[in-house]
Amino acid sequence: MTTQIYLITPAITDAAALLPGLNAVLEAAPVSAVLIDARAGDDKALAALAKEIVAAVQASGAAALLPPPQDLRTVARLGADGVHALGLAALGEAVEALKPKAIVGVGGLKTRHEAMEAGEKDIDYVMFGAPRPDGSLPDSATTIERAQWWAEIFTLPCVAYAPGLEEAAVLIATGVEFIALGPWLFETADPALTMRQAFALCAAARGPIA
Repeated sequence: MTTQIYLITPAITDAAALLPGLNAVLEAAPVSAVLIDARAGDDKALAALAKEIVAAVQASGAAALLPPPQDLRTVARLGADGVHALGLAALGEAVEALKPKAIVGVGGLKTRHEAMEAGEKDIDYVMFGAPRPDGSLPDSATTIERAQWWAEIFTLPCVAYAPGLEEAAVLIATGVEFIALGPWLFETADPALTMRQAFALCAAARGPIA
């Protein structure tokens, strides 16, 4: 199975400013899911930031995911497809409130044990290597190791975050189901071209590394 693309937007403060660039990236290559990084003080502000972006993402054929809102019913009110939780504590509430109707994924897993605990719940994917809330990144070698370990042993899909195209090629070779890109992608000279290059790496992959 060809690795699919999972896109993470930059932190959103102005939806109208992001939409043209986001639409160009979504038109450049197939994207399976988009995590809409709408950081807001309350659910009303989150809805104002995310509503148009949810619609644009879904119009492209991708699933629109949100950080868990304060009231998880906001996911359905916005018509989003699900949430991406950070850590086990947030995951339990999201699973209870949203499954089986919505997508629930999780990142921010610090150990193999936490990842396996998460995988025992009714979720749709685990993610390794994504930027922390402060913008810092986990160690790249650890992300590659975790991605390969998970892809070789577990059937639950894995998303591995790539901080650049070079890292994307290595992670795709582990056999992960999804490669996560962004928000760095939006800062490249030509984000749409970068997306096409990432898709070409996915299409050229020939399966897991030995």
